[in-house]
This record gives sequence, C-alpha cells and structure tokens, in this order.
Amino acid sequence: MAAEYDEHWAYGPDYIAWMSGRIAETLRLTPTDRIADVGAGTGLFARGVAGQLRPHRPILCIDPSEAMLRQLGTPPSSGLTPVVASAEDITEGRTRLPYRRLDAMWLKESVHHLADPGRTLKGLVGQLAPGGRLLVVLLPASIRYPLFEAALTRFEELQPDPAHMVEHLRTAGLEVHLTHVEHELRIDRDRYFGMVRARYMSLLSTFSDSEIEKGIEEMCATHPEPVLVFPDRFAFVLGQHRKESA
Repeated sequence: MAAEYDEHWAYGPDYIAWMSGRIAETLRLTPTDRIADVGAGTGLFARGVAGQLRPHRPILCIDPSEAMLRQLGTPPSSGLTPVVASAEDITEGRTRLPYRRLDAMWLKESVHHLADPGRTLKGLVGQLAPGGRLLVVLLPASIRYPLFEAALTRFEELQPDPAHMVEHLRTAGLEVHLTHVEHELRIDRDRYFGMVRARYMSLLSTFSDSEIEKGIEEMCATHPEPVLVFPDRFAFVLGQHRKESA
C-alpha cells in the first residue's frame, strides 16, 4: 500500500498543489513556523506545503507506518523529517518531537483513525506554542463520489461529524472556525475503478473482494462516461490559541 499510496491519492498534479495551498493558507503558515503533519502517510501534502513555503525548519511528518514514511525522500533535502509514531504516541508522551512546541499542525483525513478523538486532539493542542494553530481536514458527513451505493451508505455510517471536531477543539481551549472548500475532480473512469479495487479510501477495506467487484459493476452501469467529474468537498476545522494563553 505504501508503494502505491501516492498514485491512488494524487487525483492529479493540480489537486495536490490545490490542497497543499489551502492547508498553508488556512493555517497562515510562515517560513519560520515549526510545523507538523499528523498522519502524514507518504508526506504527499507536506511535500507540497514545503515546496510552496520553503520553511526554515523541516516539516515533521508523523505517521505510525515506517513504510509510508520511507517515501518522503532523504532529509534534510526533502524539507521533511519523518517521525514514526501515532498521534496517541505523541499525546501520551511515548514519542518526543524534535521541536519543544509547534506553531502549526494539521491532520488531513486521519482523524477517523483516532480511537478517542477528543482526548487525542486535546493532547495535540498541548503541543502548540502560544498563538499556535491546529487544522483538522476531513470530508463532510456525506459525499458525492461516483462510488457504489453500499460504499456511500457505509461512509455516512463511519464518517466523523465535523461539528464534533469543532466541539473537541473548543473543549481543548481553542478558538475554532469551520469552513468548507471544494475542488472539482476529473479522472479517467478506468483509473478510478482501479483505485477503488486498491481500496484507496479506508472505508473500502470493509468490503470483500467480491463485494468490491459487484460494486464496480454497479458503478459501470451508473457511470458509462469515460471521464468522471465530481466535487471533492472538505470541512476545514481550524483551532487557534490566543497568544496570551500557554
């Protein structure tokens, strides 16, 4: 999965640049910030942010998968530093970060992996410097992807509610703002079906091979067009410390 991750997540070169730019803009990142990508995977978006920002210090890419982090490239030339750890490892003190405090961090579609998101997000907030910002990027409660019906239904059953993320960050003491951004995706139909077979979304791992193939048959009938066009909409939950707070 690690070897194929970038291929399945990079809908196109403009998508990576677009999402990286939205993350950097929303967090108001500056080159002097101490930054972390929590649940970074292969560093797909951290690499994009680093390329746009040229940070003075490497962006910390935190992920429990060493195989994923091996895709980062060789530090420090990549502008990224791997940290093999889960978000819980950081918040419970099992792993210490190279920076004593962080000015900004983001979690891009990784919050659904947290067993106790309220507790873990509160712990991550404790890693922030005065004025620090934390951004949770996640899909909304429902999506308009060209998936089969059972997958869309299961997504709604499993997907965390962005409103709950707002409450978690407020409870942790941050000022919180919720916004939505949208990007139109255009992707070759056969390529997208291949991504579904590879279970590019974690919810697809809950289906067997035969269920996936049956779902793709349904998708073929519903979407005969050679190029799929659909909106990718995200909730951006931004929390920030007041500078006078710790």
